[in-house]
Amino acid sequence: MRVHIGDKPFKCSLCNDSFRQYGSLYHHKRNVHSNRKPYHCPYCGKLFKSNSNLKHHVRIHTGAKPYSCRHCSEHFASHYQVKEHLLKSHNSGTWLTCHICQKKFTHRGNLKTHLHRHQGVKPYVCNECQKRFCTAAALKDHQPTHSDYKQFCCGLCGKNVKRKDTVKSHFKRCSDKLGFNNVLATVTEEINKTSGHTYL
Repeated sequence: MRVHIGDKPFKCSLCNDSFRQYGSLYHHKRNVHSNRKPYHCPYCGKLFKSNSNLKHHVRIHTGAKPYSCRHCSEHFASHYQVKEHLLKSHNSGTWLTCHICQKKFTHRGNLKTHLHRHQGVKPYVCNECQKRFCTAAALKDHQPTHSDYKQFCCGLCGKNVKRKDTVKSHFKRCSDKLGFNNVLATVTEEINKTSGHTYL
């Protein structure tokens, strides 16, 4: 019934997001607001908040693609990739459309975030400075500004920096300066796969 009437009685006390089920609220708090990461990758040591996130990550190392397209021979690492492939390549499924600007999305979460931007909604709040963000990812990217820990490292000069986007731009400048300007394309993907001390 809550699906049909839009009732979301379980509200997050930290960001004012609300959910239909308590389990969804619990997972939200653990994945968005908690720093606890009890699951670690046996290949690279990266830590994760949930076992499902770990299993998805491990496929990067193993190359496993357990999800297949029912229309062609393509295989994918996640069901999200299959859904996107079906929509884009086979016009199979239903696009999710923004009622304000008609932009189309493959996943409900992406549409929800997009609508937040239209509405100026910023439900994710930094505990340190109270700055607000539209997405959990944006909040996560902001949080290192309040820490002295520099988790990313340039493999060319050894400089340590706090943020992923900073080390990307630094590495490009550094590689251009040293004459390795085509190296960036080869390793950019790796920085998106790895946390902890990431070397470029």
